Amino acid sequence: MAREGIRDKVSIVGVGCCQFGENWDQSPSDMIVDAAFEAYADAGIENAQQQIDAVFTGSLYTMAGPHECSDALKLFDKPVSMVSNYCATGTDAFRYGVMSIAAGMYDTVLVVGYDKPKDRGVSGPSVMMDGVRDLPKTPAGWFSLCAATYFDKYGAGREDLARIAVKNHHNGTLAPKSFLKREITIEDVLGARIISWPFGLYDCAAQTDGAAAVIITRKDLASNYRDDPVHVKAVTIRSGPNPQKDPANDFLSWKPNGWAARDVYEQAGITDPRKEIGIAQVHDCFSLSELLAYEDLGFCEKGSAKEHIAAGVFELGGDLPVNTDGGLKTFGHPTGATGVRMIYENTLQLQGRAEGRQVENPKLALSHNLGGHPTACGIAILGRD
Repeated sequence: MAREGIRDKVSIVGVGCCQFGENWDQSPSDMIVDAAFEAYADAGIENAQQQIDAVFTGSLYTMAGPHECSDALKLFDKPVSMVSNYCATGTDAFRYGVMSIAAGMYDTVLVVGYDKPKDRGVSGPSVMMDGVRDLPKTPAGWFSLCAATYFDKYGAGREDLARIAVKNHHNGTLAPKSFLKREITIEDVLGARIISWPFGLYDCAAQTDGAAAVIITRKDLASNYRDDPVHVKAVTIRSGPNPQKDPANDFLSWKPNGWAARDVYEQAGITDPRKEIGIAQVHDCFSLSELLAYEDLGFCEKGSAKEHIAAGVFELGGDLPVNTDGGLKTFGHPTGATGVRMIYENTLQLQGRAEGRQVENPKLALSHNLGGHPTACGIAILGRD
């Protein structure tokens, strides 16, 4: 089966993002409006009711459904759909929008990802968890399960994870809309209180409120909006078994990562991701998650991540900069918005608009979300002609 069916058929012509953080003074509608109207302005859209054919929105925590977005934007008499797929929600909403255009259903589509977890009265997603079987019952517990096995087999340690956290904190200081803007040291990371070994406080992403938006259109129409559109090379979602229940799981990688990477590289025609991808945003919900993504996505050989981390490969000035805006760690993680926020960042980077964090002349940009136990992975690859 041919896998290049959507390649270069859909283009991004506008992106927007609200300020991420503890947005106590904003409702979900306020954040949606901030992100969408910035995207409208970026695309030169003056009448969304006439120019937007459909809306795909993603949120994990809303109880209101898709009309929350249509009410906020007053986009009535339009198809508005909502996607929910763990932390891959934003990428999945984008995938639906891309497929709808590639299939010829619509010309121009708005994709919005958003969430407002801070208003739920708890810190983190534990309010969504119940039962006593299959412990641990927190994301930190789930994602830490690989640590001891990986450390023992490959000789890595908490210092390697600390370097990832330090990198992402630095990058976050360069992103105007990021939540945390604070430089930290390896000593800060190692001295912080433990959340779920080996994760200390600085190994864990900051859950925040936020919204991000992307406007996509047919490639042949993109020049009507701007002269530097970004093209969709590939997008995919792959599911996997709960690793806590999978007898074949080796706790050295996450299966959905590898399956999604294989599919998206085939779609995009990529044979050597380390050489061909110029920039990446990966799902650093925890520092170990970023380390495993380096290997699962083919950026380095299995077990070698610590050497590449020490060499600065994934820093802003490195061979393959990762999480250029601070990632989930410091930009923040409003679950449904994160995948769209990554596409926002990669679009700015490909267009040379990322200011102080700008990477030199990237040609292809990858974004990666991993969600569930983890049991779902979404990847999108963007590029310029």
